[in-house]
Amino acid sequence: MLNRTVMFAKQHSPDSVRVAARRAMLGAYNTRMRLTVPVADRCEFTNIYHCAVRKTASQWVKSVFSDPIVYRHSGLVTYDPRYYAWKDPRVVPPNRIGLSLYFAHKRYLKMPKPDAHRAFFIYRDPRDLLVSSYFSTKDSHTPMGDVLQVRAVLQEKSKKDGMLYLIEHLTKKGMFNAVRSWVEAPPSEKVRLIRYEDLTGENQLAEMEALMRHCGIVVPQPELATLLDKYSFSRMNDRKKAGQISHYRKGKSGDWQNHFDDDIEQAFKQATGNLLEILGYPDIEPEPKSELTTATGTNGTTRSPEM
Repeated sequence: MLNRTVMFAKQHSPDSVRVAARRAMLGAYNTRMRLTVPVADRCEFTNIYHCAVRKTASQWVKSVFSDPIVYRHSGLVTYDPRYYAWKDPRVVPPNRIGLSLYFAHKRYLKMPKPDAHRAFFIYRDPRDLLVSSYFSTKDSHTPMGDVLQVRAVLQEKSKKDGMLYLIEHLTKKGMFNAVRSWVEAPPSEKVRLIRYEDLTGENQLAEMEALMRHCGIVVPQPELATLLDKYSFSRMNDRKKAGQISHYRKGKSGDWQNHFDDDIEQAFKQATGNLLEILGYPDIEPEPKSELTTATGTNGTTRSPEM
């Protein structure tokens, strides 16, 4: 019941009310953590920046880095500039982990930041980005920015026409170019590029340990394993089930093959050029699908959208 109430409020509250509430909640959470969680180890860096494009497990990353285990071994609390109206001239104040910075690499370079910082950028197969964005925007994403306008368009169109529309929309918004800007940038010891599929795959523990070390945070492996188990996708999905509409998904890679056809594939390639090649994702042709198998699974059940 509580989850349903919270989800309804998120979906129907004005932006200003939702942002103010979120800012108050984050402030209270960080204050409580500072008062109740002893710091065992201090991070050597003044700031850490989590950079990404949407639909690359940003909410999951936020949960992990906001956990008391990470605070205990870093002394850094999290900060999301969106909820503070981007008022700080440094974008992220000192001694914070800046979350969900949906920046192209050029904006990251221009952002005022201390020399003692680390950044990481998470990227994902852009075909799965498209599919995840489609289902999220159409059904579950919190109304913010142009979500409601795009949702109205998607709900009037068939899935195929909706995806064709969304390819054009995301191209105009610069999502694919933002991904390209990070992977084509000169290598830097301050920046770590991470594949979503590695961060959520079988070697998640090793990948997360390497990411934490890049950020100057050393979490003992048993505690890190506990942290990852706590925020596993299955657990986060279970927590959201009562709300009917969940913003968390299974995060399955390769699901785009269940939704692409030749027309979508052609439009995608025209919009993204050689992006798949420079990211290292295989260029697999989608299997031909009838209208029935596109809309439903092989057993007749509707497919679940992905994260």
